[in-house]
Amino acid sequence: MGNFTPASALAGGLLIGAAATLLLWLNGRIAGVSNIANGVLAWKRGDILWRLLFLGGLVAGAGVYYGLFGDIPAARPHFPGWLLAAGGLLVGFGTSYGSGCTSGHGVCGLGRLSLRSLVATVIFLIMGIITAFVVRHLFGVI
Repeated sequence: MGNFTPASALAGGLLIGAAATLLLWLNGRIAGVSNIANGVLAWKRGDILWRLLFLGGLVAGAGVYYGLFGDIPAARPHFPGWLLAAGGLLVGFGTSYGSGCTSGHGVCGLGRLSLRSLVATVIFLIMGIITAFVVRHLFGVI
């Protein structure tokens, strides 16, 4: 997205914070997307509908945004498929190993002043920086 503005970042942050807060207040659940998605795969009776609605809302919200503003991210056709697959596997491993994802730790955990979430979020950021460096400078992918 080449047209970042502080206003759009603030609006997005407010919407994410409101969604996480409402999920906690109304459902008693943490808005950690990896655990929500994992719960859909587990198929616990009576625990699926809210998860599907939450995940569907993520997709629908992006669709509404793109429909209103037309700011659809451009595909990167020259990005190696094996690198995307490796990245997906590493993200899955990391969320399992770290007991959550950036939404669970970075948004909800930090909001609850969790030291564990602070450590996890710092590690996420460090690994993101390292990954960007490796992909860009060692693999030559821009």
